[in-house]
Amino acid sequence: MNITVLGAGAWGTALAIHFAKQKHQVCLWARDTEHVLQMKQSRRNERYLNGFQFPAELSLETDLQDAIDATELILIATPVAGLRPTLEKLAGNIVNTTPIMTACKGFEVSTGKLPHQVVADVLPEQQHIVLLSGPSFAQELAEQLPCAVTLAAENNAWIEQLCRDLNSPVLRLYASTDLIGVAVGGALKNVMAIATGLCDGLHYGMNARAALMTRGLAEITRLAQHLGAHEHTLMGLSGLGDLILTCTGGLSRNRQVGLKLAENKDLDTILAELGHVAEGVYTVNEAHRLSQQLQIKMPITETLYALFQGQLSSTQVAQALMMRNPTSESN
Repeated sequence: MNITVLGAGAWGTALAIHFAKQKHQVCLWARDTEHVLQMKQSRRNERYLNGFQFPAELSLETDLQDAIDATELILIATPVAGLRPTLEKLAGNIVNTTPIMTACKGFEVSTGKLPHQVVADVLPEQQHIVLLSGPSFAQELAEQLPCAVTLAAENNAWIEQLCRDLNSPVLRLYASTDLIGVAVGGALKNVMAIATGLCDGLHYGMNARAALMTRGLAEITRLAQHLGAHEHTLMGLSGLGDLILTCTGGLSRNRQVGLKLAENKDLDTILAELGHVAEGVYTVNEAHRLSQQLQIKMPITETLYALFQGQLSSTQVAQALMMRNPTSESN
């Protein structure tokens, strides 16, 4: 299959390397021309995913139109903030039968829309919009370590066929038609990873971590179902699976944010030190707004929001959560 990957960060590069190694013809594009030229010369992404040589099947383009000519699948791996501008560049330049797959997780800051909703907003005639989500670190996929993720689209027969076309011994793909559940699970797990990183950074122990992740999953499920998701989706790879990985994995950027918050570093300093986007920081604000608008109880999200607003210190977060009025576990 001819695949175009738009976005040459760590995740976009890892996906491009993987599909090229599976003998798909892959073209990787980025908006930074200088970065693309550097990658063309070195045949690796030294800026975001160093140490991995590009396969021969992976080409690089600075011109977007050249990158999407004859493509059979466009995979957008920008941060959520870059999704709409990238789609606007595609508008009028692709046929409506070309599938658009997004590999970013979060809510659009200005609108609160999920990735597939942004695609539908910019390209309303597009027949196939796909979400790729699940427990997946870029470095491990680039190393060709086993991984399983979910592909979600509205048409069940079509998405099952796409899974068969792209499935490999390294990357196992599961089909879903629950775009809301897959998208919300992928977005909110980043919020819970920040909270878990903070918990671990303050040395609150394994009991606290387990409680936080479990109640975090309840919080994610509560919002997702209210938005129309199926509960079982949140028990799958794009919900529970991604939550476990992002909350506990050492490669998790959002977990790193929490660990650094425990050191009393301010958010701007933390993000500058990371050098990569941590989507959970932006998702906290949108999730808090949604919880207020829809009147849904999301205490972990609300407490992190208060921390980010300077209303609580990092050491006050646990007290704020623990001393709420006792309630039923089903709430």
